[in-house]
Amino acid sequence: MAISVTPLDPNDQPTLDAVYRIAVAAQSADEPDLPPPCRRRFEAPLWHPMPGIDTRWSVARLDGVPVGWLRLYLHTLDNTENASVELVVDPAYRRRGVGRALHEHGRTVLREHGGKRMVGSTVTPLPGAENRELPGAAFAAAVGARPALADVRRRLDVTTLDRPRLASLLADARAAAAGYRTVRWGDHVPEEHVADVAHLEGRLLLDAPLGELAWEQEKMDAERIRGVERALDARGVRRYNAGAVHEASGRLVAWSQLSLEASSVQHAWQQITIVDPAHRGHRLGLLCKAENLEHTLSHEPGLRVIDTYNAAENTHMIAINEQLGFRPAAGSTDWQLTI
Repeated sequence: MAISVTPLDPNDQPTLDAVYRIAVAAQSADEPDLPPPCRRRFEAPLWHPMPGIDTRWSVARLDGVPVGWLRLYLHTLDNTENASVELVVDPAYRRRGVGRALHEHGRTVLREHGGKRMVGSTVTPLPGAENRELPGAAFAAAVGARPALADVRRRLDVTTLDRPRLASLLADARAAAAGYRTVRWGDHVPEEHVADVAHLEGRLLLDAPLGELAWEQEKMDAERIRGVERALDARGVRRYNAGAVHEASGRLVAWSQLSLEASSVQHAWQQITIVDPAHRGHRLGLLCKAENLEHTLSHEPGLRVIDTYNAAENTHMIAINEQLGFRPAAGSTDWQLTI
């Protein structure tokens, strides 16, 4: 039994097909309630990298057959000592040394790049379901990674959404947000707000709980925001956004985003929601989330499910999500390995 690990050739269509099939099989085994990965988005890092990301994609073969893959995202603008990692093994070929071979390959690539840490996530049990076997978490612990941040994925079942309650929550939030007005947009930030969006995006790693993760603030500006937009456009990701503008200053001071993959009309992800610290206490987080939920539903009539991740200790955002009807669906842990 010979295991080899080599870089993925983007022009090798049979291998690319096999790698995608592995991703679908792994997600079906590990997170069966999620839709299959979007093929367009899955392949996009080969052709349309995110600003500041150098993607190294490798394939593991067992006796010549693709059975796993590794994506190492090397950060080139900030957090340059860190690499985000995805490591996936076909469920039919687990416990044969494939994951460890991919891991050792990733360590070598990171070391050659001058990096010091790998950060990746795995599915972990929700409280009360600790007896469920979850191979990703067991593997992360076995290679020496440490659990650095506990997350929970919460789900909103849109088919049972209490629309009158949503309208009431939105009305209450608007009443509490005197002196602010809401704005909506689609895929691209209006030019008059792009600098403020960059400021809020750059604050995210300052404001969000990070546990033991060694992660520094990202350097965001309008040019980088536009670069992210171009990369998401290439992936076919549809975005819906709502923000709150402080009327006295004209500044966008709060913002929330929902997104849908190119392959999906039924499933969405709740992405960033953030409020500038100077403007907290006016229910702007709830205002933006509820406003954006209405915004999205008006354009996506087939939407049935929305998922989102929150750090388990982010009690404020969890409370907002639960007001809107999100409920725990799965646990997740961010693991950190210092090499």
